[in-house]
Amino acid sequence: MSELTKRIPKQHVVGFVGSIILTVAAAWAAVGSDLPTPWIITSIMVLAVIQAFIQLFMFMHMTETESGGIQAGNMLYGFFVAVVIVAGSIWTMSFGYTHDHGGGSDNDNETEEHEHMDH
Repeated sequence: MSELTKRIPKQHVVGFVGSIILTVAAAWAAVGSDLPTPWIITSIMVLAVIQAFIQLFMFMHMTETESGGIQAGNMLYGFFVAVVIVAGSIWTMSFGYTHDHGGGSDNDNETEEHEHMDH
């Protein structure tokens, strides 16, 4: 076996263990803590951002460029896609299509027709 196949990928193990710890901490904050709701939401958001950075730098090789820097173009594109998806989802959920076009249900028209026939 070569030297590369014998060694343990320490960076991946540390990233995996860190991600598991952050996930358990977020689950505990949501289910097991007595913190006020705004603090729970804030703590989960902070843990999510930390976990995103762990994922990007330990698993997705964001620092593996020829110059040794961060892949800025890919990061900007990823953030753009994320913002479009989140903003589009919020917009759709807030102002999206509803089944109530006329202010009432579809059965209102049938009820009015039956009332006019009875008279």
